[in-house]
Amino acid sequence: MLRLLVVVLLLANAGYYAWSQGLLRDWGLAPAEQAEPQRLQQQLRPEALRLVLAPAADPALATEPAQGAQPAEPAAATSEGAAPAVVAGECLQAGVFDEGQADVLRRAAEALPQGSWSLEPTTIAGRWMVYMGRFADGEALARKRAELRERGVPFDRPSNPALEPGLSLGRFSTEEAAQRGLSNLTVKGVRTARVMQERPDTPGYTLRLPAVDDALRAQVEALRPALAGKTLRPCV
Repeated sequence: MLRLLVVVLLLANAGYYAWSQGLLRDWGLAPAEQAEPQRLQQQLRPEALRLVLAPAADPALATEPAQGAQPAEPAAATSEGAAPAVVAGECLQAGVFDEGQADVLRRAAEALPQGSWSLEPTTIAGRWMVYMGRFADGEALARKRAELRERGVPFDRPSNPALEPGLSLGRFSTEEAAQRGLSNLTVKGVRTARVMQERPDTPGYTLRLPAVDDALRAQVEALRPALAGKTLRPCV
């Protein structure tokens, strides 16, 4: 029985092989074709097919924008060799100058290009001081100086000739600050000093050079003798 089963399996394998290879096609026994002959049958004159290369595009036409289209914006230069942006000149100023100093500076600045400079009006703040005087004579002034040295109180001459002979025991930008200074001196035994205005508010001027480039800078150097010792600095 086992032998018969083996023989049947061998015959079945041989038959499947013959069928799968198309050996039994003549008897109508063969697997279905996997190709698609119907697609080939649908082609129309395949022998007339030719490959045609497209013509090269005309550079002039390629760069010309279509009718109605907006031209493209030029790309910004980003290479290292691109020219740097132009930097505006530096704004410089000096001051404050009083009337006499401003007259000297105005005459010197006339050599500069028109519109490159201006003298802008401002105010020179007044100054207050703790004052002692006026003394009757030089001898009285000398005695007061010696007394102040013993007390350790600094002093100098007032800048206003109308207050001579006298002594300044401190200068201040406001009257309130001068009064506080006087109070501190009272503690040290100073009794005859008083607060007064050494200089009232006066008109002044500030020199302004809004755009000093390299070309103008050399000409500005010629102004230094007329700056009355004041320094050019960046504008604020």
